[in-house]
Amino acid sequence: MRLALILGALLLAAGPAAAAPAAPAFTVTLLDGSGHFDSRAQLGKQVLVVRFQASWCKVCNQEAAMFERVYKKYRASGVELVSVQVQDTEADARHFLEVNKATYPAGLDPRLKIANRFGFRGTPYTVVINKRGEMVARVHGRTDEARLAKILDPLVKRAPDVKVPAPKVPARTK
Repeated sequence: MRLALILGALLLAAGPAAAAPAAPAFTVTLLDGSGHFDSRAQLGKQVLVVRFQASWCKVCNQEAAMFERVYKKYRASGVELVSVQVQDTEADARHFLEVNKATYPAGLDPRLKIANRFGFRGTPYTVVINKRGEMVARVHGRTDEARLAKILDPLVKRAPDVKVPAPKVPARTK
């Protein structure tokens, strides 16, 4: 009996499993001049990858081509990738994107106003947000395509196509 009471108390104290934290909404002016990126248009609808990077970051430069490949690979599956260039000038950020042939949306956060809301601790920093608007992965530092695929694939995995049998037509009797 005593053991049952202790186990019951432990279960009550444990509470429900913690959910992933909700992603903060943000708006950033796009460096290509096409307007603004408003995360509220994606949150709750698409998987969103937010990449905090900088022109002066060696790792960011090394991984730039990989992020472009990830963007192209997953875009058709409903994944949006946006880069937030941190602690950069507009000219340096534009040059970084141009040199690295980046086609994904990119904005500037020179004073870390957006980055700090995501728990930023340095570049590079990648945050993956699921379709429910929850931050399901935060990668501080280096990453690669395989690691991102392990995070993104389950989020975009579609239910297998189920073939519904055609209704049976009763045989005609003569």
